[in-house]
Amino acid sequence: MKNRVLVIAPHADDEILGCGATMAKLAAEGNDVYVLIVTNASIGAPELYTEQGIAKVRREAKEAHQILGVKDTFFMDFPAPRLDTYPSYKISMEISKLFEKLMPEMIFIPGLGDLHVDHAVLYRACLVSARPINNYSIKKIYTYETLSETNWAPQQGGHAFVPNVYVDVTDFLPKKLEALQCFKNQTKCYPHCRSLEAIEALAKYRGSTIEKIYSEAFMVERIIIS
Repeated sequence: MKNRVLVIAPHADDEILGCGATMAKLAAEGNDVYVLIVTNASIGAPELYTEQGIAKVRREAKEAHQILGVKDTFFMDFPAPRLDTYPSYKISMEISKLFEKLMPEMIFIPGLGDLHVDHAVLYRACLVSARPINNYSIKKIYTYETLSETNWAPQQGGHAFVPNVYVDVTDFLPKKLEALQCFKNQTKCYPHCRSLEAIEALAKYRGSTIEKIYSEAFMVERIIIS
């Protein structure tokens, strides 16, 4: 049965770091995979990010998504890196409009414990948008881990990433690595955790947990079984 899958990310490339291989696998299996990038850093911090720079990153994101088999990519213009200064209900309202348009059965969102405050704000906004009301419920909600955010998260407060869902992505990790190389400035050299070597190492570690070569790991936020 074909599903509509929506991956929601605060910044372009978070979605690929978190679940790029899973996206490729779901698309290859015939599911409709969509991506939503919520922020625009040239609006939130114009002294750091230019409009031209953000336009370039968005082109890179769409190129990466094409490699993964994504059906469509959506962009919003909420201010990064300061989502915590913006009314969260407005973020939830806009995400809700996309939910109404796409009617996804499954969503992937960033985790509450991530170091970057934009991730935590988006996590909460997504859950508000995904409340099971008005005769429509998103059946499956997962949080993903993002290298350079999840791995550097505060160790206090009880929001550590403890995965309980593993996806065998042995055949699809090369697609993820290829897609990440579309981002010319975000991909770093080893031993930086955003390097291709570190990303592969995490996939190997997660894979060894389930005796597979490569895996991506997630936490279940909600599953509804009808």
